[in-house]
This record gives sequence, structure tokens and C-alpha cells, in this order.
Amino acid sequence: MDVKELGFALAHIGINQADAAEAKRTVDTLCALFGFESRETDGSYFVGKDEFEVMKMPFLGRLGHVAIYTDDAVKAKAYLEEKGVFCDESTASYGPDGRLMAIYFKEEIAGFAFHLKQR
Repeated sequence: MDVKELGFALAHIGINQADAAEAKRTVDTLCALFGFESRETDGSYFVGKDEFEVMKMPFLGRLGHVAIYTDDAVKAKAYLEEKGVFCDESTASYGPDGRLMAIYFKEEIAGFAFHLKQR
């Protein structure tokens, strides 16, 4: 399989924070410095056009996480498994149609958890 067929691209960088107050300070700083907008979810804030996800509590990855878009999460998972990178099935999330939408790798890369995200 040609890797280009999978459409890999950076979706966002997740930044772990100790608590909601620390997350809010980080979001406010990013918005003030770069003119970004933010939106709040239950567990995090997305900043900019979702380039950053600032977590309200520690989450996966020692340093945070990196989300990678793909055009086909199932094929991308199979491709990565051929490369020796395996996913943690317990982290898989599925859309209403049963399609795989996101899944984390079992191992961190450089202190970051990585996950695939269906485009």
C-alpha cells in the first residue's frame, strides 16, 4: 500500500495540563499571543482551527498527544501494523455507522501518545 493513499496529516497537538485552571491559563495565553479563538468541551479546549487540544487534566502521553488525520482509519491501522506499530483497541471510538473514527497507538513516540483520526 502506498502511504500517500492514506492521506496522513497533522490534526492537532494535545497539551496535558494538571487541571482545568491551568488549561484555561494556557488557552488564554495561546489566544492572546496568536489571536486564536477557542472552544470548550467537557475534557479540553480546542484552540485555533483545532490545531491544539489543551487537556483539563492529565491524559494519554507523558508529554501529551498528537492526532494524525487519515482518509481511511482501518487501512491506516493495517498499514501501521505492517510497520510494527500496534494500536490499543481499548481506545477505539466508532461513529454511529460503526466506522472507526479514532484509535491510539499502544506505544508513545518521543513522550507523546499518537492517535489516528478519521478525516
